[in-house]
Amino acid sequence: MDVRSCKNCKRLFNYLSGPVICSACVEKLEEKFKEVKDYIREHPHAALQEVSEANEVSVKQLKTWVREERLKFSDDSPVGIECMNCGAMIKFGKYCDACKGKMINNLSHAVEEEPVKVEAPKKSDGNRMRFLDS
Repeated sequence: MDVRSCKNCKRLFNYLSGPVICSACVEKLEEKFKEVKDYIREHPHAALQEVSEANEVSVKQLKTWVREERLKFSDDSPVGIECMNCGAMIKFGKYCDACKGKMINNLSHAVEEEPVKVEAPKKSDGNRMRFLDS
């Protein structure tokens, strides 16, 4: 059993996986997520800082939800975050379309390469028994 302290409320809880926060804080965070999502629907042109202040959620948390592809801003929204590879402005996810394409291309080339040929071990003097010197 892995007991840890919640990074938000400092209560001890049985940690399973994911962020190091207790189930009560996870529920509160999900409620905030719903509030933010509703706010963005009502105010599609709101800036990231405005969304943060109106919903009492950190900009860092908003960016995390965008990177997890849970939040997506409309194409005409001024809100954007940086691509983790090239720094281009994107509306959701971690990478821009160009970087995603490059990664897919690189991965497909890695899969297409010819496998390394492994030579079979050479047969030696038949099935003779061998002894190690002690």
